[in-house]
Amino acid sequence: MEIRTDVLVVGGGLGGVAAALALLKAGRSVVLTEEYDWLGGQLTSQAVPPDEHTWVERFGVTAGYRALRDGIRGYYRDHYPLTGRARAWGELNPGAGWVSRLCHEPHVAVAVIEAMLAPYRGSGRLRVLQPYRPAGADVDGDRVTAVTLAHRDTGARVTVSAPYVLDATETGELLPLTGTEYVTGFESQAETGEPSAPAAAQPQNMQAISVCFAIDHVDGDHTIERPRTYDHWREYQPEFWGDRLLSWRAPVPRTLEPVERSFTPNPDGDPMDVLGDQRRFGGDLDLWTFRRIAARRNFEDGAYASDITLVNWPMIDYFDGSIIDVPDADRHLEAARELSRSALYWMQTEAPRPDGGTGYPGLRLRGDITGGTDGLAQAPYIRESRRVRALYTVPEQDLSLAVRGDEGAVRYRDSVGVGMYRIDLHPSTGGDNYIDVGCSPFEIPLGALIPRRMDNLLAAAKNIGTTHISNGAYRLHPVEWNIGEAAGTLAAFCLDTAATPHAVRKKDELLADYQDRLVRSGVELHWPQVSGY
Repeated sequence: MEIRTDVLVVGGGLGGVAAALALLKAGRSVVLTEEYDWLGGQLTSQAVPPDEHTWVERFGVTAGYRALRDGIRGYYRDHYPLTGRARAWGELNPGAGWVSRLCHEPHVAVAVIEAMLAPYRGSGRLRVLQPYRPAGADVDGDRVTAVTLAHRDTGARVTVSAPYVLDATETGELLPLTGTEYVTGFESQAETGEPSAPAAAQPQNMQAISVCFAIDHVDGDHTIERPRTYDHWREYQPEFWGDRLLSWRAPVPRTLEPVERSFTPNPDGDPMDVLGDQRRFGGDLDLWTFRRIAARRNFEDGAYASDITLVNWPMIDYFDGSIIDVPDADRHLEAARELSRSALYWMQTEAPRPDGGTGYPGLRLRGDITGGTDGLAQAPYIRESRRVRALYTVPEQDLSLAVRGDEGAVRYRDSVGVGMYRIDLHPSTGGDNYIDVGCSPFEIPLGALIPRRMDNLLAAAKNIGTTHISNGAYRLHPVEWNIGEAAGTLAAFCLDTAATPHAVRKKDELLADYQDRLVRSGVELHWPQVSGY
């Protein structure tokens, strides 16, 4: 099959969805592809509640991302048996988790995303190819002319051609397929000048991946079958961890001090007492409430037998090997799933309890919540992608509080949005512990979305021009959405004006017109006077 469209968006995570919506609102036809069963990426198929900044309820995100958040809250009010008190809660947090002010079940976000896209599916201007993954590309000089996609299950192939192609995949899959220059892992300090960079480049030293899963705690014995590699993970102890990986003890990212976490299923606290604000409190010392996605006390009596919490905790970080540009990626992906299964089995059978006993057999795997066929999330949570060699690469010193101080992050002439998160790097495949650096509220430069050489390929997710270190701040949910929205708007603008992305960035008049289009659509280009953390 061959399809032609105005813009091909490969990857249906938050960046890809935002890019598609921007293009569709601009009147363009779009083919959007996704290899998993749910659109939404880290918010849905990867089952990661949104990591957001202190000011998310007031400013610092695009109007499109705010519509997604409002839609999630509206879905709960329209369809869930909330208590009257929860229903009246303006900043409703269904899960009352500490990680975010909007912790929720992932399939709710799927429903809202599908509703946002539905009118364009109906009009025929949006075609979603799912589940498809990129398998090849045709390139003519510095232009991508077509991308071939393979069905995940059957192998059936579709070729899509378009004047513009956006790479919104989780790992920058189009970069090697199109011959676009890119980087992986740690850059050297000589190249980037970053205070936290090593002396020599380490291309295979990449952040841990995690296979998340949801659990509740109810009567009965819900212990899963003993994982095949459980004995290995039960004894596994990284040198820098301070205990075995499968324990309640783990380093605190900001201090690296090994600290015991607490674990109390179904606490009786008031959900409204939880304020997800990582400026005030990292939140991960209480594992049950840290990423809780359904707080039973937010719902009418009897609606939920238990809270539901999302396990994306230190014990499931897999850093034994990279999954990018290696021949044994599938082995590492399966090992990451085995680690997650082993973590659950350890909690059910051997985890120490405050009463002196061991194991919580009442923990029940909720695969119905995550949509995975084996009870875990459909997709691994991938923190670090291939990153394009872009017109501008954002280094640590552009946003680090230690470097920038009261000046705030660098203000870019070509800003296409804003973001805020600490520079948060999880343990890595090279044996590094957490790297956690205070950050100033930052901007997203257009130059980071545009490859140095390619004319019609744009980065639209975590594959933009960041470094291994600065990626730790640019990889989160609202920033990925903003990146995708900016990339989609740029492709539409270039089609409308016959300008190239390189020209838009270079020429002041074109850049101003493009930025004006972003602002009119609800994209914030600069921060008010706020300080980082």
